[in-house]
Amino acid sequence: MAATTLTLSGRAFASPPETLEARPGTARLAPAEYEPTPIWGYEGGVPGPTLRVKQGGRIDRRFLNALPQSSTVHWHGIRIDNAMDGVPELTQTAVAPGGSFDYAFTAPDAGTYWYHPHNRTWEQLARGLYGALVVEEPDAPDIDRDEVLLIDDWRLTEKAEIAEDFGAMHDWSHGGRIGNWITVNGDGYWASTARQNERLRLRLVNVANARIFSLSLKGLDGWIVALDGQPLETPQRAGRMVVAPAQRIDLIVDVTGEAEASIVSHERNGSYAIATFTVSESAASRRTDPAAPLPPNPLPEIGPLESARRAELLMEGGAMGGMTGAMMGSRSMDMRGLVQQGKVWAFNGRADMPDEPLISAAAGETIRIRIENRTGWPHAMHLHGHHFRKVLEGGALGAHRDTLLMDREEIAEIAFVADNPGDWLLHCHMVEHSAAGMMTWIRVA
Repeated sequence: MAATTLTLSGRAFASPPETLEARPGTARLAPAEYEPTPIWGYEGGVPGPTLRVKQGGRIDRRFLNALPQSSTVHWHGIRIDNAMDGVPELTQTAVAPGGSFDYAFTAPDAGTYWYHPHNRTWEQLARGLYGALVVEEPDAPDIDRDEVLLIDDWRLTEKAEIAEDFGAMHDWSHGGRIGNWITVNGDGYWASTARQNERLRLRLVNVANARIFSLSLKGLDGWIVALDGQPLETPQRAGRMVVAPAQRIDLIVDVTGEAEASIVSHERNGSYAIATFTVSESAASRRTDPAAPLPPNPLPEIGPLESARRAELLMEGGAMGGMTGAMMGSRSMDMRGLVQQGKVWAFNGRADMPDEPLISAAAGETIRIRIENRTGWPHAMHLHGHHFRKVLEGGALGAHRDTLLMDREEIAEIAFVADNPGDWLLHCHMVEHSAAGMMTWIRVA
C-alpha cells in the first residue's frame, strides 16, 4: 500500500506528526512527606520532554491544548520561521482549550534552547509549562555524558501547592514573581552519579519567571563553551555565573571532587547545592587538555556599526521608578489609571503593545538598538528570531545572545543582522514585567 500524505495547516506530512500536549498533572517538587504538587506540564510532567534533533533537522509537533486556558508554544532562541514563533496576536492566534496547532520548522543552529507558552506566560510558566530543546552538533564534543538542567523556582504554599497569586501587582511592579522553592528538572533534590575525572557537558537553563540565579561549581572544574545556544570563540573558565531568566549556559566540566560535586546557588540567605553528583571511586581516564571550542553556527556577520540603522528603547516604570504616566492606545494615563489596567512599566512612553514597530528593517540590514534602563530593577531583554551582540567600549562586540540582562540604570547597545523576515517580539523576560507593559516589536521585510 502506498504511503498516505496528510496536509496540516498548509504543510505536508508523510504521517501524522508527533504530539506535544499541555495538560494538568502532578509532580513531586517537595520532599516525600508532602503530597505531589498539582502542575500544568507538557505531557503532564515537569519538565516537558527534552526534544533532541541534529543541526539542520526538523521539529514537527502537533500541539494539543488540554488546559483550561488558551496557550501557544514559543521555541525560545531558535532562528525560526516567523509563523512558528508562538506569539499570540503577532504570529498566530492562541490555541483555545481543546484545540491544536501544528509547529514545523528546521533547527539551523546547534545549541541549548527551550520551549514554553507565550499566552498568560506569567501564570502558565509558573505552573510548570516548559521543556528543553537540544540541537546537537554533527560531531559531538569530547565528553562522557550530556546533562540538561532546567533550573526553576516555585512559589509554594505550606501544603506544597502552587500559590495562586499570579496577578499580584506587587510582583508585577517589583522584581517579578520570585518563588520560595528551587528545583532542577522538577526536583528539589536533584542528584546523579559521576566518576572522578569524567568530563560532562552541563546545559543550564534558567526557566524561572523572574529569579536571577548566581551559580558556581564545587568539585567540578571547567569551561563555559556557549551562551544562549551560541558557541564562544574561546571557552571561558567557569567561575561565578549569573544566569537571568531565559538565559542558557553550556559548560564542559571535569569531575574533580573525591566524594561529591555540585552546582551551588548563591541566595541572599545563604548558598545551597541545587544539583549534586555523588562521585564514585571508579575513576575515568583524566583529560589534561582544556575544552575545545564548539563549531560556530552559521549566523550572519554584523556589518559596519557606523552605518547601521539605529533605534532607541527607553525603559521606565515600576516601583521606585518615578514614572508618572504613559500612553495606552490613544490616551495618556496617569499611574493610577495604568495600575487599574494592570500596567506599571513602559517602553518609549507606551505601556501597551504599540501599533508601529520599534524599527522596520530590510532583510540583511545591520541594526543597533540603544536600550536605557531608567528603572530601579534589572530586566532580561529577549529578542525573538535573532541573536544579537552587545556593543562594548571602543566598538568591540560581545558574545552572541538572545537575552541580555540589564542592571538598574544601565545603558547598553545591541547590534544584529535583521535577516529573519517577519514581526518579532522584543520584551523583558521577567514575564510579569512583559505583561505589565515591557514589550515592543520589530519588523523585518
